[in-house]
Parts: sequence; C-alpha cells; structure tokens
Amino acid sequence: MQLTDPRAAVAAPAPSLGVAALMRLIQVEAELSVVWDGLIARLGADEGDAGALMDVSTLLQMSGQTEKALELQAQAIACNPCYRTLHGTGQGLRILAFMTAGDLMANTPLDFLLEGSDAELTLYFLGGPPPPFEQLPAHDVAFLAIGQSDHGSQLLESLVGAFDGWPVPVLNADPALIAGFSRDGVAARLAGAPGVACPGAVRLDRGEVIQLALRAEGGEPLAGDVGFPLIIRPIGSHAGRGLEKLAVPADLVAYLPERPEAEFFVSPFVDYSGADGLFRKLRIVFVAGRPFICHMAVSERWMVHYLNADMHESAAKRAEEAAMFATFDDGFAARHADALAAICERLPLDYFGIDCAETRDGRLLVFEADVALIVHNIDPPDLYPYKPPAMLKLFAGVMEAFAARVG
Repeated sequence: MQLTDPRAAVAAPAPSLGVAALMRLIQVEAELSVVWDGLIARLGADEGDAGALMDVSTLLQMSGQTEKALELQAQAIACNPCYRTLHGTGQGLRILAFMTAGDLMANTPLDFLLEGSDAELTLYFLGGPPPPFEQLPAHDVAFLAIGQSDHGSQLLESLVGAFDGWPVPVLNADPALIAGFSRDGVAARLAGAPGVACPGAVRLDRGEVIQLALRAEGGEPLAGDVGFPLIIRPIGSHAGRGLEKLAVPADLVAYLPERPEAEFFVSPFVDYSGADGLFRKLRIVFVAGRPFICHMAVSERWMVHYLNADMHESAAKRAEEAAMFATFDDGFAARHADALAAICERLPLDYFGIDCAETRDGRLLVFEADVALIVHNIDPPDLYPYKPPAMLKLFAGVMEAFAARVG
C-alpha cells in the first residue's frame, strides 16, 4: 500500500538526529538520557512530532525493542514520510535517499557513510512508486537505499523503471538487480566467476525440508550440490538467527521442530578455517567498483559475526585485523583482484558489500552480498585505533562517488 498520494505535495522534511548520532549516544549514558528526555517531552507536547517519533523508534531498535520500535516507526512515517539529517555544516551535497520501513538492516546505512562530510541527507520512505521529482525536496543526487528482503524485494520490483529519466543522477538505480540479491540469486550470479567460491543455495519450503530429511535418512542424494555437512537457515534471517551446521541426516530431522519459519535456504558447508584452526571473515564494501575493507573477525567458531568473535577481548585478534587493514590494498585485494573485479562485473551497482573469506585453496569465498550491510565508525578508537582512518577513507570514497556522478 502506498504511504502517500504521489499527486500531493510532500511535507517539509522532519528533522532527525540520524542513526549515526543516535548510536554514538547509546555509548554515553548521561548524554543519551538528556536526548531521550527531550524526545519524550516533544512527544508529550505533540504526539504527531514525526522527527521525535522516528528518533525514539531508532533508539528503541538499538536497545533491542524491535517490535515497539517498528510500531513507532510506522506511526512516524504515517505522519511524514520525509526526514532530514545534516552532516557538518549541512551546506554540501544534497542527497535524497529512497528508503523502506524496517529495521536497521533494511536500507543502505547512508547516515553512517556520510560522517565527516557536509552533506544534507534527506530520507524518503516509499510504499510504492516515488512522487514526481518536482514534489520532492530539492536534491543534487538520489540514492536507492532499499535492500533485498521479502518485503523490500516486492517494493523494489514495483520501482523498476521509476527512475528512468530522473532529472538528477540516481545511484544504485537498478531495483531489479537489488531485488535479486537473495542468497540463491547471488550464488547464481557468481557461479563460475574466476577465483570466486559462492556455494549454491537451495530454497525449500518446510514440506520440502521434511522430504529432504526423509530422503537423507534413507541414503538418497540431496538437492543440487548439497550434501552433509550442510548449512540451513530460515529465509530472511540475519546475524545467525536459525543458522545451523548439520552433520548428519538426524540433525536435519531434529532441526525443524525448533524452527517456526516456513522457508529455508540449504547450502553445502565449506570449511574455511586456517592452518591454525581459526575462521576469518571479512566485510568488504565496493564503491564505484573499488573495494574497501570494513572489518575482519577472527573466531574459533565457524559461524563468525563480528559481535561473537570476541575481538574486544583479544589483543592478538585485533593485531591481526589491524595488519589486514594496513595491507589490504596491496595484499588481500591484490591477491583476489580478478575475483573482486568479477564480482563487480556481475553485480554492477554503485555501492554494495560482501561478507567473505578465503578458502583453503586460495579462492574468495562469498557468503552474501547486500546493499544494506551495516558499516560504521562507532567502535571505540582506543581499542581499535586502526579503524577510524580506514573508515574515513571509505566515507571519502562514498562522497567522491556522489560528487563524480553529480559532476
């Protein structure tokens, strides 16, 4: 359902502190309390204060209260689909981002990526095709920020052709391509790419998983290239929710009663541990075809996420990550230059990211690709002194890409 009538004039953008500033506040309790009290006071004076509703929603998401947060976000968008955050002086490039309602992983994290700039960032939440250009806030460049998901992809499919002939440049203006960034879609696009390993993902409904388990118990072959051990995850899950490695058919039989979801991805497990038995997983972002490293997690677990890798507790792990940051361009990126170029050729967007590793035979192992992977410069610099220079380099690259398109 469309949130606004595209024939009606768009309301003036509601001011918002933005995701980046609010996440920094989470780390400083005294300052957070002052801001929170101010937002609540604004809502007490005007329950339709869209900017306050949106910022409260964001803070609730960051504190883990997702259901209530999304409820407030929906209220905010119903009041006003348009929000503005100023970076620096706010007198620089005027960027309009087309967004979808959802959690912090639903859209490209532009607010983080613009830190250190003087950009004016305006977010417009879509429920269907955008309003006419003339009815939107003035902007120098636009960006399609909506990421792939069951909901996001339906919206993206409705946007095919919507930006053809847009009077200013629109980055990532390929909604059909982004809608295909599912795990099976990415695996299909990267199949056969030189130097790339991207295990095929088979999409199965609950009944098909049951049949797969029964066949496996009977010794029959599984779907596609999948065999044991295998990886299973609910479709649409993130951050390891419902992700399991199953070693034998009995594990697959035991898995389903614990999961309520209707659909799953099943793919072969690739052991990407190093000679020391540790697993290393990198997040790389591509800006106009150029790769930037965002983090590398080192873990004893095969299911690696930066938050579960205990990087903050290990000086040795942080030293290894710092070395990867320092040598990335001439080391990792050079070693996998052909693979990285092939990925950009097959996923031709202005901005996207991958989570990846190296296989034991030296290939680039791609776990997923997305336009909405979380990228930020919030980690404490005293613990991670090597991160701010690298992230500022990435952020400068993003602004250069915007400026080049406008120029």
